[in-house]
Amino acid sequence: MFYVYILELSSKSYYIGYTDDLRRRLQEHKAGFVESTVTYKQKSLVTYIAFNSKNKALKFETYLKTGSGFAFRNRHLV
Repeated sequence: MFYVYILELSSKSYYIGYTDDLRRRLQEHKAGFVESTVTYKQKSLVTYIAFNSKNKALKFETYLKTGSGFAFRNRHLV
């Protein structure tokens, strides 16, 4: 499985990521091994979506990082 996930950070912002091993990736965030989130620690996992296709997961992650994706995230996922 391939996962797109949204973390709420201590700065009240959100981090959107992709992984094929969600548990490992969350541990990496928590331990401070992810450069993008090391400054603002992970507050909580907001949601994750599982995909059978790596390509679909990557496309959805890319979409969530666009303006309309932000709006979709705020209306439906957080």
